[in-house]
Amino acid sequence: MKKIEKKQWIKFSIAAILYILFSIWMQNLWLLLGVIVLVDIFLTKYIPWGAWKRSKNPQVKHVLEWVDDILFALIAVYLINIFVFQNYQIPSSSLEKTLLVGDYLFVSKLSYGPRVPNTPLSFPLVQNTLPLLNTKSYLEWPLWDYKRVKGTGQIKRNDIVVFNFPAGDTIALYQQNPDYYTWCYMYGRERIHLDKATFGEVMYRPVDKRENYVKRCIGMPGDTLQIIENQVYIDGQPAINPETMQLNYYVETDGSPLTEEQFRLLNISKEDRLIESDPDVLAYFGFEQNVHRQYNPVYHIPLTQEALAIVQKLPIVRKVVISSDAIYRSFYYPIGYKTGWDRDNYGPIWIPKKGATIELNEFNLAVYARCIKNYENNALEIKNGTVYINGQAETTYTFKYDYYFMMGDNRHKSADSRSWGFVPEDHVVGKPILIWLSLDKDRGLFDGKIRWNRMFRMVHTD
Repeated sequence: MKKIEKKQWIKFSIAAILYILFSIWMQNLWLLLGVIVLVDIFLTKYIPWGAWKRSKNPQVKHVLEWVDDILFALIAVYLINIFVFQNYQIPSSSLEKTLLVGDYLFVSKLSYGPRVPNTPLSFPLVQNTLPLLNTKSYLEWPLWDYKRVKGTGQIKRNDIVVFNFPAGDTIALYQQNPDYYTWCYMYGRERIHLDKATFGEVMYRPVDKRENYVKRCIGMPGDTLQIIENQVYIDGQPAINPETMQLNYYVETDGSPLTEEQFRLLNISKEDRLIESDPDVLAYFGFEQNVHRQYNPVYHIPLTQEALAIVQKLPIVRKVVISSDAIYRSFYYPIGYKTGWDRDNYGPIWIPKKGATIELNEFNLAVYARCIKNYENNALEIKNGTVYINGQAETTYTFKYDYYFMMGDNRHKSADSRSWGFVPEDHVVGKPILIWLSLDKDRGLFDGKIRWNRMFRMVHTD
C-alpha cells in the first residue's frame, strides 16, 4: 500500500470536517457515507479521479482541464445558489419606492434557512426554463419533499421576502398573468385546456421551480387581517404603514401639463405617467368640465405621502382625489366566492398557523381549500354536503404549515395575497439583503441610468 503523506492527511481532515458539519446541518446522516469517497480522493486513491491529467495528448488534456474547471464552477455555483444566496432582479413596481424596477439584489438563503431543493437535478442560475432552448431546466425525478434546515432567523412582520409564487403551481404557458386559476374562473377550465393557440400548454411546476416573487410580509401565522380604506389592521389594531407606501391618486391641473422636472421630483416613472381620459371615470371622481366643456388634464399616478404633500403644493394643481377600486374592481381571493371584498377593503381573514384547527364550513372551505389541497397535498372532496379529506369524512382540519400574507408597498399596483391568497412556509426562498446594482430604465447611460446612490446599499425593512 502506498504511503500516505502528511499533507494528504491535512487536506482530508479539513475536507472531512467541513463535510461532516454540512451533513449535520442538513440533518441527514446518510450523507456521511460520502466520507468514504473523500477517503479515496485524498488518501487511498483506488479510483483514478485525476487520470485525465496523465494524458499524453496535449489537446485532450487541455480540453479536459476546461471540462474540469467548468464542472467545478457549476457545482460551486449550484451549491451557493441553493444554500447561501442567489441573485434576483426586481421586475415590477409592486414594492416601489422601497425596491425599484431595475434593482439587482442578493437574496440570503441563510436568513430563514435554506430549503433542500424539491428538484435536485436542475441547471444552476435558471429558475425553470433554459434560455434559447425554451425547455424545462430541471428533471422532475427525483422529487423530494419539503425540508428546511436551520437558518440565522425567522420571518418577522414587515420583512421583505422572496418566495415562489403559490398560484404558479399550474400555469397556462402563454398566459401567465393573471394566474391559471383566475383564467379558469373567467373562461372555464375546458377552454383553458383546449384553446392551446391562446393559452399554450397547461403544465405543473414543483414548488422550487415556480416563479420568484418579492413582497412585504404584512400578516403572520395566526393573525386576523383586515383592510379598511387602505389601512391594514392586525387583530383589530392599525398596522404601521411602510414609510414609502404608495397609493394611486387622480391629480387635476389648471390645464398645464406636469413637466419632466416635476415627474422626476415626484419620482414617477414614465410607465406610471398616465392621463385619465374616460369621462365616466372623471365624472365619478367629481371632476368638472371647464368653460370650454372639456376636462383639464387629470393624471392617474402613484404617490407616497411625501410626494402627495409636494403635489398638493404645486401651483398648477387644482384637485387631488385618491383612487378607488369601485370602477376598476377585479378578482380577489378567494376567487369565485362572493365576499364583497376589494383592493381597498378586504377581510377580515384569518391566516393559517401550523397546528391550528378550523371548522370545515362553507366560508372556510372557500378560503382554505387551496391550502388543504394544493399546498398540503390532501385529496379534498365534497359529497352530499359532507367533506372528505383523503377519503375520510371530516368536520375540522388541522394545518401542518405556517402561512403568511404578503403585500406590495405600491398598494394600488400590486398583485399580492389579496389576489391569490396565502404564502405557505415551504414557498419561502429568502430575504433580500443587498442591492448590488440599480438601473433606471427611463434614463440614458449619461443621464442617471445607473442609480449610484443605491449601489451596495442594504435592504432595510422600513
